[in-house]
Amino acid sequence: MRLKRFANIDPIEQHTSLKQFKRWRQERIRRLRMKDYSFTVPNVEPDIAYLEDNRKWPSLTWVGHSTFFIQLGGLNIMTDPVWSTQMAFQKRLSPPGIPIDDVPPVDVVLISHSHYDHLNINSLRRLIGGRQLLVPAGLGAKLRKKGFIRVHELHWWESVMISGVKFTFVPSQHSTRRSPWDTNSSHWGGFVIERPASRSGKLASRPAGSDASIVKVSSANAEARAETASAAQEADRLHPFFSGVAEQERPQVADFPTIYFAGDSGYFQGFKEIGKRFPIDVALLPIGAYEPEWFMAPQHITPEQALQAFDDLSAKWFVPMHFGAFKLADDTPREALDRLEAERRSRSIPDERIVILPLGETWRLSGK
Repeated sequence: MRLKRFANIDPIEQHTSLKQFKRWRQERIRRLRMKDYSFTVPNVEPDIAYLEDNRKWPSLTWVGHSTFFIQLGGLNIMTDPVWSTQMAFQKRLSPPGIPIDDVPPVDVVLISHSHYDHLNINSLRRLIGGRQLLVPAGLGAKLRKKGFIRVHELHWWESVMISGVKFTFVPSQHSTRRSPWDTNSSHWGGFVIERPASRSGKLASRPAGSDASIVKVSSANAEARAETASAAQEADRLHPFFSGVAEQERPQVADFPTIYFAGDSGYFQGFKEIGKRFPIDVALLPIGAYEPEWFMAPQHITPEQALQAFDDLSAKWFVPMHFGAFKLADDTPREALDRLEAERRSRSIPDERIVILPLGETWRLSGK
């Protein structure tokens, strides 16, 4: 039987030929010799006690790269769980914000696509809890072969509801491959997490004609703040984006905010469509792995394009991700943040709307 191949909304050149890859690798050898990796994203002590006890109020903790621990509507949600110590022979630049053995039980895991820096089987296995996996169409069979049972596939714009929280799989511009033989055999995208119009507590049905079965998912202390303040003071010296962390002055969003996790994406008009369909409070958008742009542009947005996507989405707050963990391309974490700050100033975006999280900090999205 012929393997199903998925495609992007807009026809784009993927830049995946061997000739293009060799050109990039040759350029990269020269570029990386001139790169400064002395700046790393700071870590703060995670408030594990709060995360373990909290099942009521929304929170967002950046573990690193595209991995977030999200608490919303009584659920513990993990995005693209990757605790790998290296990627493609490159050592991790900063340790994960939460040690994997300290992660509270996870109810729902969101997988944006199958690339190794977003889907790590060992990390996924080590998470505890119910672990209902929501994955792109075409990826379910691979995960079931690895021993995961609670797997539900989604096509673009399909939704499920778990314990009163609605998850919608939305488009991105990317590709997938885990071997030379499975290119684009599974889909890619992001997720919107929100309060549904009807809180029935049951999983919503898929569109007519779908035969997939759905499984229902069950549902700071002073010392930590002092350690956070100490780390933040060091961060202030390294980059202005991390100033003010010691005071823990984070915006208050809502008791049940709408969160958009973009996964991995090049810039495309789909951001505008997502913004039209959902009133997004917090957008988790990538800003790294964009250089050289001639090679990376179809797959990864630049910091400037990330701010354009933020505008397209009409989101209220922007949390950058997909930088600072691995040397996936030729840009550095400092370069990504510098370009983001320069573009923010150029666009006159208030600095409080860009929330740069140190690894391990929990942003309590409600004032409760």
